[in-house]
Parts: sequence; structure tokens; C-alpha cells
Amino acid sequence: MKHHLFITLFLLVAGFAILLTGCNAAQSTKADTVTVTDLLGRAVTVPAEVNRVIAIGPGALRLCAYAGNLDAVVGVEQIEANNPIGRPYLLANPELVELAVIGQGGPNNAPDPEKILTVTPDVIFSTYATESSAADELQAKTGIPVVVLSYGGTGFGTTAIFGESVRNSLRLIGQITGQTEKAQSAVDFLQQAQQDLDNRTKDIADADKPSVYVGGLGSKGTHGIESTQGQYALLDAIHARNVVDETGESGSLMIDKEKLLAWNPDFIFIDQGGFAAVVEDYQKNPVFYESLGAVQSGHVYAQLPYNYYNTNLGTAIADAYYLGKVIYPDAFADIDPAQKADEIYRALLGQPVYAQMAESFGGFNQLTLGE
Repeated sequence: MKHHLFITLFLLVAGFAILLTGCNAAQSTKADTVTVTDLLGRAVTVPAEVNRVIAIGPGALRLCAYAGNLDAVVGVEQIEANNPIGRPYLLANPELVELAVIGQGGPNNAPDPEKILTVTPDVIFSTYATESSAADELQAKTGIPVVVLSYGGTGFGTTAIFGESVRNSLRLIGQITGQTEKAQSAVDFLQQAQQDLDNRTKDIADADKPSVYVGGLGSKGTHGIESTQGQYALLDAIHARNVVDETGESGSLMIDKEKLLAWNPDFIFIDQGGFAAVVEDYQKNPVFYESLGAVQSGHVYAQLPYNYYNTNLGTAIADAYYLGKVIYPDAFADIDPAQKADEIYRALLGQPVYAQMAESFGGFNQLTLGE
């Protein structure tokens, strides 16, 4: 009888121990993962502790540089490794271009699941997918969580730089990589910069605003003076009078040069990415350019190119301060554009890289087309 009782008690204790172990295992499994919501609204389960990540698609690596743990990045696309010129996040972190290549990259090239698997990331951050099905497909092929980020879908106006999608992407990166403070610092900086630009210019009367045109803007390649934008983010951020807005168009467009003569803006800014094309055109047709009032008065200025594999947010904000300094000198009297650019780069990237940008493109300065 005692023998049977002993066996019964042993089985009960063993069963309880197994049940307890199972519960602990379930709790452990649950604690090992977290579920996040990405920028497509997808619920994605990721490891609670993420040590290896990759960022694919236009601008994804840049957002990780602003908000994530770069020591965790284990591979980059070929387009990132090819040339860091014009991309401050790579200038500030040159070691990134030495990492393993995990695909061609570029807006028209699909991710490469086989190469991605060679670096065994815990999480894939992606800006490629605009539909859930594409992200789900990559996740199914690799067995790795795919978290979709976004800069926002408009591509024009201040949302192209200061939009909610960017802020939410930064916070999400910080949450997943354990860098919540770094991510929130980037978000706070963007909001403070937007507010500062707004406060400096919002009360300037329309009658006191000179007319402005920005040409040479990149759009799927480099272009000359005719390439511009309606609802241009930098001019919107400082409440400037963009002559192109009279067309009612938004985003990138090519104008007829005769229209520029008709507008005859007080100030012309040329994106340095398209400056060579403008100079070449000037040499062919100097009479056109010399007919513009801004050229005659010397009111032609440069801005740094900031659209390179999506929006380089820091450079765009630095440009906005420079445009403000030129157009509204009193409102920006305390701003030294080069120093401000480095302040921005330090806030987002931890390194001042304006000198490298200026060396590559020319920096903030007055332009003379005939020289």
C-alpha cells in the first residue's frame, strides 16, 4: 500500500514539475518575442532582443543611422557601398560601406532573399514594400521578420521632411533595436527644427516676401534649370513665395524656360546636383540667363542636393536654413549656415560632415553662371 502511495505521490509531483516547466517555457517563449505594428499596419513578431539587422530600400539605412544601433547592421545594399558621396549618414559612418553586400539595391531592384540569408539578420527593415503582400512574401521566403518603414507617400510639401511617417519609422527602429532614447531624440530634433523654421517666418507679411524659384532639382536623374517643384518642401517650411505654386502643380515638374522669364523671380536657387547641367545650358544660351533679373542682380545661390536614395533629412533642413538666411536675412540674422548644417548633422548622426558635403558639391554660396 505504501509502495503504491509513494508511486502516486511521485507521479503527481513529477506531473506538476512538468506542468510548471511547460508554463515557464511558454512564458519564456512569450518574453523572447514582441509584436510591433509597421508602417503598413502589419503586425510583425520580432525577437525581444535584436542583435543583427539589415536595412533595404531607398532611405532605410539612413533612418537606422538616425535612430538605431549601427553596430547591429550586418550588411548593406550595393548601391550604398558604391559611393558615399552626397549621403551624410555614410560619411559619418564609413564603416558601413565595408559590410557584406546583401543585394543590388535601388528603387527598381527587388530584394535578394538568398543574399539576405547569408548574413542571418534577426530583422529586416524595408522601404521597398508599399503593399503588405510584398513584405509578407519576403518574410515567407527568408523566414525573417520584415518591418516596413516609410518616409510618407506624398514626396512634396513639408511632410516630405517632417511627416508623421518618418517620425513613426524612427520610433519603431528605436523600439526594435533597443535605442528608444536615440530615436526619440531624432524625432524631437526634427520637430524642433520644423517649429523654429516656422516661428522665424510665419508672421512675415506676403508683401514683404520676395519671389523665389528653385531649379536643377533631381528627379530620377539630374536636370537643368527647368527641373523644379510645386509645393517645394524647403520653401514651404519657411513660408516663402514659390513662383511655381502659381501653376497649381505639386511635386516634381519640368517647366518651359519662357515661363521662368515671365515669372522673373527675385531669387533663384540651383540645386548643386544639377548645377553642371545649368552651366552647360548657360554656355549654349547666355542671353536667356542674362535676361533674368536674379542673374543680373547676383541673386543666384546654391543649395546642397538632398534627394539621393530618398530624402537626406539633415541636408534638407540645413538647406532650409540657408534659403531662409538668403531670403529673410533679418529673420535668420543669428544663423551661420555652415555651422547650422554641422549642428544638424551632429544631432542626427553624431558627426559634423558639412565640410565633406561642401567639398563634393560646393556648399552654400552665391553662384556666377558665366565663370
